[in-house]
Formats: sequence, C-alpha cells, structure tokens
Amino acid sequence: MYNPQMQGIPWSTVTLSFLLLILAHAIGGQEVQSPQPEKPKPPIKMEQRGRILGIGGIFFKSANRDQMRDWYSKHLGLADKGAGVMLPWREHGEPQKEHVTVWSIFPASTDYLDPSHASFMINYIVDDLDALLDRLKQEGVKIDAKRMDESYGRFAWIYDLDGNKIELWQPTPKP
Repeated sequence: MYNPQMQGIPWSTVTLSFLLLILAHAIGGQEVQSPQPEKPKPPIKMEQRGRILGIGGIFFKSANRDQMRDWYSKHLGLADKGAGVMLPWREHGEPQKEHVTVWSIFPASTDYLDPSHASFMINYIVDDLDALLDRLKQEGVKIDAKRMDESYGRFAWIYDLDGNKIELWQPTPKP
C-alpha cells in the first residue's frame, strides 16, 4: 500500500510510532505529563539567634606553602598573594547581604590552629556570636577562652569531638 505522506520516513520510525500508539491505547489513553520542576521553597526564617550563616573561611597548613599557592593558582584559579583568596557570596533569603569565604594556606609551622592537631580549620560565619556561645556552653561543647575583636569582626573558637578547632566569626556590620 503506497502512502505519499509516508515517503522518506524510515520503517523503524513508523514501527516505533505504531508501538507507542498501541501502548498509549493499552494504558487507557491516560495523559502523560512531564515532571514539573520543583517550586522553590520559601526561606526558613529562624527566630533563634546564634546560628551559622555560611562558611567564612577554609584554612589549611602546608610544608610547601609557596608551591602550594602556585599549584592552586595555576590549576584552580585561586590566586593567593598572601592575604588569602576572597570568594564572595550572598545569602539565599537575603540577597542584599554579601559575605566572603576566605581560602588561605598557612605555613606548616603556624600555631593558629593549635591545640588541634588537624592540618585544617573551618571558619563559620555566625549571626550572633554571644548567643551561639551561650547555647553551646549549655550543650557542653568545649569552648576556647580566647576571644579576638578586629575591625572586620569578632572571633571565638570551639572544638568538635575529635578535637578539631573550629573558628566562629561574627562579621562587623557594614554601614
């Protein structure tokens, strides 16, 4: 049987189309919908003060600090000229608030991470350092007695169960 509308269409395409029609009829001609993208959920507003907002810094030691800086610069584009690399980001729920995550390599001889024996330390940005420290104290978390106040924020340190030092940073509000 000759059908001019079907001329040039490969038989495999015709066969596949026919099988799809049979399948659609077999399942009752139900409408098949493509999956819809998930709607974004509204940001969770936490009334509790003293919470983590993001990662403020990643610091690690290297016995070959200059070579390591060169490697990260060449291969990953993280060009640390001595003050660390500043990686800007904004809060999801409040995009007008800009923060930075500092990435930096410390010399192997640094005592900044002491008394932790780990070769790295993570710094977390917090919204209310005092509230967080009060809560952590009530929860029995080991808290370093040392505090540091700088023009760019306030700092405190805590330790996880393995003794890893964690830096908490409450940035100074921008005017």
